[in-house]
Amino acid sequence: MTRPTHGSLLTDLPAAGADEDFRPLFDNGAVRIERIVSHHHASPPGFWYAQADDEWVLLVSGAAVLAFDDGREQAMAPGDWVLLPAGCKHRVARTDAATVWLAVHMRPADTESSYI
Repeated sequence: MTRPTHGSLLTDLPAAGADEDFRPLFDNGAVRIERIVSHHHASPPGFWYAQADDEWVLLVSGAAVLAFDDGREQAMAPGDWVLLPAGCKHRVARTDAATVWLAVHMRPADTESSYI
């Protein structure tokens, strides 16, 4: 089966719905890339993501606020990115309409990683 080798993050955006839209773009077992579209979504009260993989997230369009279990919040505008290490408890506090994210999930390295 031939896979697409190109596309656009900003075309064919889904209409607002009850849930965020997750569209896989690439997955080779070690790295998974997905587009996420949010329309005024937020994580349910008391819900926290704490993934087994490292996640690098870029806000492509719209606006969002991420919340962390230590009480911090990170406002995000287009072009902002954040690295969420494996196990980092976080949630989506709020998003604007047609907020588009690019998320890259990576298995944590067995050795110490260096981040710039």
